[in-house]
Formats: sequence, structure tokens, C-alpha cells
Amino acid sequence: MPALEDLTKTETAASLAGRIRRREISPVEVMDAAIARIEAHNHKINALIILHLDQARDAAKKAEAAVMRGEELGPLHGIPVAMKDCFDFKPGWVCTFGGVRALKNWTADFHCMWAERMETAGAIIVGKTNSPIFGFRGTCDNYMFGPSRNPFDLAKNTGGSSGGSAGAVAAGLLPICEGTDGGGSTRIPSAWSGTYGYKASFGRVPLVSRPDAFGAMTPFIFEGPISRTVEDAALAMSALQGYDSRDPFALNDRVDFMGALRASIKGKRIAYTRDYGTFPVDKRVTAVTDKAVDALRDAGAIVEEVDIGIKRSHMELSEAWCRFCAVKQVAVLEDFKRHGIDIRRNHHDDMPPEFWHWDEIGLKMSAVDWINDQAIRSEVYDALRQVFDKYDLLAAPTLSCLAVDNATDGNTLGPVEVNGEKINRLIGWCMTFLINFNGHPAASCPAGLADNGLPVGLQIAGRRYDDYGVIAASAALERVRPWMGSYKQIKL
Repeated sequence: MPALEDLTKTETAASLAGRIRRREISPVEVMDAAIARIEAHNHKINALIILHLDQARDAAKKAEAAVMRGEELGPLHGIPVAMKDCFDFKPGWVCTFGGVRALKNWTADFHCMWAERMETAGAIIVGKTNSPIFGFRGTCDNYMFGPSRNPFDLAKNTGGSSGGSAGAVAAGLLPICEGTDGGGSTRIPSAWSGTYGYKASFGRVPLVSRPDAFGAMTPFIFEGPISRTVEDAALAMSALQGYDSRDPFALNDRVDFMGALRASIKGKRIAYTRDYGTFPVDKRVTAVTDKAVDALRDAGAIVEEVDIGIKRSHMELSEAWCRFCAVKQVAVLEDFKRHGIDIRRNHHDDMPPEFWHWDEIGLKMSAVDWINDQAIRSEVYDALRQVFDKYDLLAAPTLSCLAVDNATDGNTLGPVEVNGEKINRLIGWCMTFLINFNGHPAASCPAGLADNGLPVGLQIAGRRYDDYGVIAASAALERVRPWMGSYKQIKL
């Protein structure tokens, strides 16, 4: 057995939860181990930016008392986790929406669905993780807290927007953290930080959004888990899924996520694209994902390279995504203004220049502009639909490049170009956002390490609502090409 102080570094949430139920270890011991590791290493990676450790200790004591009384325990009873500091809420806890200094004292009086259901399952939330402002980019940095540093190379970024969560999980501070995903924000940092990030089908995890109950649909937005193993993600998803009447898109069926872990993918047809026919992709990335795809073949799948048939350039697609988000951000700023915080007028310096560039575009957009962008989105939907008419799953590199260096000014961006081709620095190197146009389930699986030791992710996407198939393929890849050993490269 590992030393107590190494529990969250060496053991999974599933393993720890089982040991707690068998009374081999107590929730207090697990929490003490997590806190010790957070206090020893969090300052090196800047993953957790708001901590409530006294509350966490008290909750662990209550969890231990429940074990000793022989109460029925939730599947995540006593497991320390963290939620993201973006559009993610817990009563009385500060939410800065990704490092907006004007919101340093803003608090919510309600739970987001992730916090509500994880706590119902017995998990204990210890704090909140770093994010870029409003989650509007694929890197993790902001003026208030600074960048989250990649545990595999502290000079590099974790990716975003759920970068603090991915960094905390990769470094073994916590076994599960929250990821929210409107363009890849669960999968992007998982690819760069070597973790497993799962984005379920739209509606699988209810998302309660007010004042706009329909605000999660363009692009499709999701709350879910980042973990080291597929099993831990499946465990979290088992707790997170399920109908809630407050979400007009919530699904009313349940997926056997734990059963999917044992399912065979023998004979499953998997399409593989390196670039969706439009993105420039670093050869160091595809060198790794090609081998991961071979592992899917070894697991019994039939894998064929395909032409996706997307006719738009990567720049057109990226800018459409930015416009969708810009309109949302305009609405959010107006909502804060109605509540007495005029960020646009009084706190302009809280936001990076790229934010204001797209805010100006969002303010000028017409209804016709919006409909035209929905037509671009529909083209992507049709291209992927035609792939899924023939194949069960679609595999591709999660990202087109390796992790970038952290900036020193609080404004880390993606690369200027990939393979000599100029790209959108906010999202243009993230092939993940195409999935958010359509609502398919998708995961970023650790595919391996590039020749410079940086992680590479393989995205596996499924037909709409086929979460079972994505988890089954992810687990099959993990069995044939295990990735837990890669965390030994992290010197924390």
C-alpha cells in the first residue's frame, strides 16, 4: 500500500472509495493526504486558486462518522475533489468567473449541477481551480491569478479552459476535478496535461442556466469530470447524469457507465482523421496519435482513415465559434451591469484585448449574422453525420499542437501558427470545438508522450447519445495502451 501522504498521487478515486467502504482507510486520512499534497505542490502549478480546507476537513470528519455508523454511502463517499472557478457555483463561495478582478468578492447562493450532484454522491469539494476569463480560450491564464503550469513541464501551459482542474489531477493533488466544456475545455487541458477528459452527450448532465434557460445550446455546453482513469470518469458520470426539470434539454434515460468499462470494441468501426481535412497539425502530434489508433486496432476495432468533408477553412470555423461565444459574453456583461457591476465601462483592464475584440463583434452582430453562423454549424453537423452513418466512432488528435510556453503578463495564448499556417490563437488549434457545434459525446484520452516528453491526446467521439460507446472505446484503449505510467514523468 502507498504511504498515506501519497494516496491521491498513486490511487484512483474508485480505489479510494472502495477502501473507505471497506474501512481500510478513513475519509479523514484521505483528506489529510490530499491537503498535504496541495500544500506541498499547488504553488508550483497554480492549479487551485480558491481553497476551503477547513470546510473540507469538517466534511471529512462527518463522512468518517457516517462510515462508522454504517450508513449507506454514495459512490464517491469521502473523495476530495475540486470545482472550476468559472460559471460554477457553491453557496457562499467566491466565483471570479476565471479571474475577473471586479468579481473578487462575488458569491452565489446556489449550487451548479456538478457541485450539487458530486456532493450528493459523497464527494467533498476542497476548493476551486484556475480558468481563463469566462473560459473564452483554450489556454489557462488570467490577470488575477496567472497561468496554470503543466506538471509535465512547468514552463508550459496546462491548456484551458479547465486548466487548473487538469493540472491538479495530473499532479495527483486530487483524483477528480470539474471540467466545463463549451469548445473543448474539458478535453483541451486533458490533452496537454495527460489526463482523461470526458464530455458527455448534450443533456446527459443537466445544466441549469438562468436567466436564459436555453443558454447552453450555442455552442453546446457541458459540465463533467477530468480524471486520470476512465473508471474514475465513469464513476463521476454515474453520479452526474440524470434528468432535472430545470434544464429544458435534460435527458431522461441513464447510461450504464460502469458496465461500459468492460465492453468489448471488437468489430466496432472507427473512423480516423488527422486533421478533419482543414486544420494544420504538428507531425509530433500525429506520430503519437497514429500509435494510439493502432492500439484500438489491437483491441479489435476496425479502423479506417476517412475524409471528413468539411468545406470551410479552420479560420472560418474558429471565428464562427468565437462569434457564438461573443454573443453569450455580451449577455453576461449586460447581466452584471444590471446588478451594479459595469465591467465594460469600469473594469476594462480586467479583461485581455482579445476579449474586447470579440465583445465589439458581438455587440454589432445582427440576427442574420447569427443565422448565417448557424448555417456553418449545420455544415459541420452534416459532415460528421455522414461519418457516423458509416462508423460507430470517430478518432482524431484532440489538438493540433503541443503545449505552449506560459506568458509572463497573464495573457497566455495558443500558437501564432502551426506548420507555418496562421491560426486563431484562442481556439484555432483545438479541433475539439467542432464537437460542441453538434453535441456528440467525446473524450480526450492520453495517447502518449511526444519526443520532448509532452502529453498528446486522442479524441474519441461517438454518435449522438452513444456515451456508452465512447467510454467503452476509451477503456479499451487504456487496457491496450495504459497511460498511468506516464505520470511517473512528473517530478512533484
